[in-house]
Amino acid sequence: MNDERASQLLSALGNPTRIRLYRLLVRAGPDGLTVGEVQRHLEVPASTLAHHFSALVSAGLVRQARHGREVLCTADFPAMDGLIAYLSDECCLGVGTLEEAAAAGDG
Repeated sequence: MNDERASQLLSALGNPTRIRLYRLLVRAGPDGLTVGEVQRHLEVPASTLAHHFSALVSAGLVRQARHGREVLCTADFPAMDGLIAYLSDECCLGVGTLEEAAAAGDG
């Protein structure tokens, strides 16, 4: 994970409907939900939901698999875990001085 990839993932989540959608899939766990089930839970028009799914699938946060006439949607848990780890892996380590950051290539 790097800044560019983290930015892409966060950008895909940068909409209240997509946050609700993604959190719903996370709650559903690895079994996921069909598109119809998601639509019933979120009460979002099908065309709007398709737009939001497209953004999350393109970013790699959601996986979709066709099973007969249904499309099963699941959160991509490794992508979520990677983003959370990237955002928190340096938590509370301190920032040092500007000179130390420059020497380390961070500034």
